[in-house]
Amino acid sequence: MKLVFRKAPHEDADPMKLSEALGECRKWHAFLQASVIALLDFIQDFCFDIKELKSEAFLADIQTLEAQFDPADNLKKAQTAFRKHKKRIGRFIDRQKRYLAEREKELKDIIDLLAKAMVNVDTNNQQFNRKIYQQSEKIEQITRLDDIKKIKQSLITEIENIQKTVREKQDRDSRQLQILSRKVNALHFELEQAKAESVTDGLTGICNRKAFDRYLEERIRQNGIAGNAFSVLMVDIDNFKKINDAYGHPIGDRVLLAVAHKCRSLIRHEDFIARYGGEEFVIVLPHASLRNALKKAKLICKAISATRYCLDEVSAGQVLSISVSIGVSIFQPGDTDKTLIDRADQALYIAKRAGKNRVVSENELTSAISADPNDPFAP
Repeated sequence: MKLVFRKAPHEDADPMKLSEALGECRKWHAFLQASVIALLDFIQDFCFDIKELKSEAFLADIQTLEAQFDPADNLKKAQTAFRKHKKRIGRFIDRQKRYLAEREKELKDIIDLLAKAMVNVDTNNQQFNRKIYQQSEKIEQITRLDDIKKIKQSLITEIENIQKTVREKQDRDSRQLQILSRKVNALHFELEQAKAESVTDGLTGICNRKAFDRYLEERIRQNGIAGNAFSVLMVDIDNFKKINDAYGHPIGDRVLLAVAHKCRSLIRHEDFIARYGGEEFVIVLPHASLRNALKKAKLICKAISATRYCLDEVSAGQVLSISVSIGVSIFQPGDTDKTLIDRADQALYIAKRAGKNRVVSENELTSAISADPNDPFAP
């Protein structure tokens, strides 16, 4: 006789409960995915923009890894990307820790140097005081002499000794002051240089995101006092990933430099330009109306697209065309830095979606969103 074994139906296999559990799993999946992307963003913000740390390459790795957590990508692809990049992230964090430790040691050495200098000054003063005291004792002994001639001669000798002691002290003080002055000047230069580097983009030489955030905050504060209008241009290089993929990151770096240089050459001295992140730049135009800001943005867009860049080291005679898309917004009463940048970002998104190599202002947002109800910026 043949026995057939069948699985007994599971008492808890309630389709409703399974559906609820699946829904909960999907929520957890979305939450964890968003958390990973947020943590990667925090890592980017925590990264110091210092050339010697190779921060640019690290940020590019983080951005590449972040792209793998897109909902359209599969789990295996994200796992492979994470395994590939996690060691690089660890190594960069170690480099940054060592860099901070070295800077801390340098500051401690400077403090120690100044402390020793103060001790030397104090020691020299003690020696000087002791010498003067000894000479004063000799003068006191002279007063006990009976012969006027001897008194006079002894006083002259001791006065010369005192004068010599004072001159020696003055010479020592002068030399120490010169040494300290040189060291303080060197320290001041290093601190100013470090301050400049902390707000400068290591690749392009223009201001970085940190400097821009400070500048925008101050500009908004001043606007609240004086009421001076200003406009913001968000500039993004079109198809930058394709350029990197086709020609490599060194050419991509040259493209970033070229765009930064071209933008800086087309704006006023009072205007502010910074690298916002990746291939995106931001320009602030003080006292500029939205109309004038649009004119400036179109000028930049046209100038960059009309320029051809040679790639001699890659392919003799080959040229590269570059274009940018620009979103423009203007400060309005009640704006925060976030609302102002968000409108410029939305305008930039519409420019990208409309075909790139163009300028879109915040005035076009309402009509663009109304035309496409599925737009991610739609309410």
